[in-house]
This record gives sequence, C-alpha cells and structure tokens, in this order.
Amino acid sequence: MTLINRRALAGVAAAPALAHAATWPERSITVVVPYSAGGPSDIFGRAMAAGLQPALGQAGVVENRAGANGSIACGQVARAAPDGHTLLVVAGGIMTINPLLMRNLPYDPVRDFAPITLGIRAPNVLVVPAASPITTLDGFIAAARANPAAITYGTPGPGSSEHLTMAMFAQRAGVEMTHVPYPGVAQTVTDLLGGTIQSGFLGLGATLTHIQGGRLRALAVSSTEESPALPGVPAVAGRFADFEAYSWQGIVAPRAVPEPILARLHGIFTETLAAPATRERLGALGFTIVGSTREAMAAQIESETARWRAVVNAANISLG
Repeated sequence: MTLINRRALAGVAAAPALAHAATWPERSITVVVPYSAGGPSDIFGRAMAAGLQPALGQAGVVENRAGANGSIACGQVARAAPDGHTLLVVAGGIMTINPLLMRNLPYDPVRDFAPITLGIRAPNVLVVPAASPITTLDGFIAAARANPAAITYGTPGPGSSEHLTMAMFAQRAGVEMTHVPYPGVAQTVTDLLGGTIQSGFLGLGATLTHIQGGRLRALAVSSTEESPALPGVPAVAGRFADFEAYSWQGIVAPRAVPEPILARLHGIFTETLAAPATRERLGALGFTIVGSTREAMAAQIESETARWRAVVNAANISLG
C-alpha cells in the first residue's frame, strides 16, 4: 500500500470523529466525581461543570459515584462512549496509587483515559492536636525517634495519599510510627481533634480551618516550599531534600474522545480556572490553581507513580 493510500484511509477513518466533533455537544455533559459530595474532588468538579454552560450552551451535570476508592466510577467512565459527553474528575491517588496497590482494577490510568488538565493541588500538612507538647518539626522527629512506634498517625485509609505521605516521611526521617486507618478524612480529623490519635499528614483542605481556629497545630507542609495558606509553616523539603507530595485534582475523558473535543475542553477548563471568582473560591480553601497542559498532566501522573512505587516497595505496603 502506498503512502498516499494509507493517508487516504486514515482520513476516511477519522472522518466520523471529526464530524461528531463539529456537532458536539448534543446534550448535557456528565462530570463524574468518584467520591461523595463535599470533598475536594466534588468542589473542583462542580467548579469545572459550571464553566460548561456559558461556553457550550449545554449544562455540566455532576454525578457523585463513590465506592472502592474511586475505582468503580473510573471503570464506568473508562467504558463510556468516547463522545465527549462523559468526563471524570480524578485525584492523584486514583491515577498513581490505586494501580500500585489494588488488584484487578477495572481501569488503566494511562490506557483508558485522555488527560485534559491538572486543575488544583494542595500540600498535605503534618498536624498534631493543639494540646500536644510537640510544637516543631524537629520536635516531632525527636519524639518519634525516642519512642519507636509510640506515636500514632491517622489517615483516611490504607493506600491513601495521606498514608503514603507519612510513610515517605517516616522513611526519610528514619522513624517508626503506628498507622491508624479510618474510613474517611472526616473521621480522622475528628479523632485527631479529640486526641484519640496523635498526628496526621492530612490534606490542607481538611485541616486549614482547624489550624486557623487554633484546634490543630501545623508542623510542616509536604510541598517543596511554604504554602501561602500557612505562612511560617516550614516545608519538609527544608529538612529532607526532594521531599514532595501533593493532593491534586484533575479532569480526564475516555481515551478515544476526538482530539478537537479534548482541545476545546482543555480551553474551557483552563479559562474557568483562571477566572477571578474561581481562583478566589478555591484559593480560600487552600488550593493552588494549576490549569496545566494535557502533556504536563500526563507527565505528572508518570513521575508521581514512580515516586509512590518506591515508597510502597520500601514500606512493603499492600492492600492484600
């Protein structure tokens, strides 16, 4: 077959997708959030959905489909028609941790999804109750070294980003602590406030109001530098070089969605993220606006997966 014939066949094969892109969207667009309402992924998903109506004349409808650490919703969207009418909000754990720890996942984060944009991110925060005698990062490390396994830390479940962030911290600091997993972040924070557990490396969004209200004490952040939301709270990277971990949310589509639709969606979502009202609302919750390119989101998934793989292997973390 000649090169001209191959190009002609490729053009014929692409024609239906291009024709569909020209008439898209034909109805409302479903934005699937793989967690329950009220959390960071839901907040982000609703902000993105709100930008669709003004840009496209079709509503963005948020559907919360929680379960199995997000994998149920991911599997459903991976099998959805690639017509641009079903999108998925993803968190870092869904794309970079689940594949390392969960067997028989109903989706592959690279094969099944097309990145659109990495939208927001926030560091995790090493926190202790306000009544704790530990007041600094160095003091926390010293206490953990002096009493191996005596300090407890809570997380919203085994294999969560909060769990792996603390596991990475323990590896870098050379300490041993006792993990106390909870069904979700709300229960973790409740027991931390009550003193049932002694610490946690929890998301900024879940802890910021308690830190500002004097109920929790922030010792360090997992970003490479101080967070604007917590001035004066040091970054762990100042003590242990290259320490970096973020909780983040982005948005993807089924892999075979036509390129023109992906490009249009990227433009809409990055414009929505750049809008002053969006920046103010999400910034007040401690999120940093990213609005990345599609290529940068793919690179983030690849590099973060490699980082967490090293942590998981070193700590021998398994979900069974």
